Amino acid sequence: MNDANSFQVFVDELQLDDSPLLSPARFAEKLALEQQQLADYAHVHRNTVARLPRSAALQNYMREAVRVIHAAATVSGDTNKALYWYRNQPLQIFGYKTAAALVSEGKTDGVLKYLESMDAGASG
Repeated sequence: MNDANSFQVFVDELQLDDSPLLSPARFAEKLALEQQQLADYAHVHRNTVARLPRSAALQNYMREAVRVIHAAATVSGDTNKALYWYRNQPLQIFGYKTAAALVSEGKTDGVLKYLESMDAGASG
């Protein structure tokens, strides 16, 4: 399976019921996060993850995370490597914070620009 298909499977598995929303439970599972960790990243109360999965703040964090994971998967060519990178790789240019922490801080665009520059350096 090529990575475009792999990433699409990943995203499809995040769908909340038959809605156009993401499932916080599935998102947390795929990223090996506890509910409290996801709540902290999304800046919501821990009960929001289970009781209000449609919360705008929670959905926004997960959508932004998926954007970064997709860009990382494009650069690395591997969705699993992108997930690992997103959670664990300290980025020197951002004060050794992870992409997950940066997205939580609202710095998604900066991380995406960083990944674009990595991709350009790798391919050009």
